[in-house]
Amino acid sequence: MFTTGDWEPYGITGSASGDLLVCLRKDDQSKVVRYSSTGTVLQEIQYDSQCQPLYQTAWYIAENVNGDIIVTDYKGKKVIAVDGLGIFRYSYSKNSTSSVATDSEGHVYVTDFEGDKIHMLDRDGRFLRYIIPEGGIKRPRDVCIFDDGEMIVGECMTGLAKRIKFLKD
Repeated sequence: MFTTGDWEPYGITGSASGDLLVCLRKDDQSKVVRYSSTGTVLQEIQYDSQCQPLYQTAWYIAENVNGDIIVTDYKGKKVIAVDGLGIFRYSYSKNSTSSVATDSEGHVYVTDFEGDKIHMLDRDGRFLRYIIPEGGIKRPRDVCIFDDGEMIVGECMTGLAKRIKFLKD
């Protein structure tokens, strides 16, 4: 166990290297911290190359197959990706973003809480398509991707978790 001091943890995920990536917030600041398995701080990602804050409110976090760290910025209503060194790669802005997940091919999935759909991006942050399951989805919040072509999406207002299976073309 380890402590984050006066920074409050929000999103958390494991990385391919076995480290822990955590979204932390304090007052009006947000940052991403990479911790070793023993709790040692290995990296802090808070500012871009112009020393401007990257995130208003870092919320959920994922890492894709090419080592990019993708964070949802709740207040900024966008997704921000940085490479493994913390250098800005891209941002993707839409109505509202909640959670983020990635698959084994590097696709990025972003839940759109207000738009009742899921945005699918390629590994470089380019929009590919919307995912709207049969029967719809209401206020999607959390998303989890499985290697076998399935995702689970949690609906915030209903408390349901919906299983979505991808169809092959």
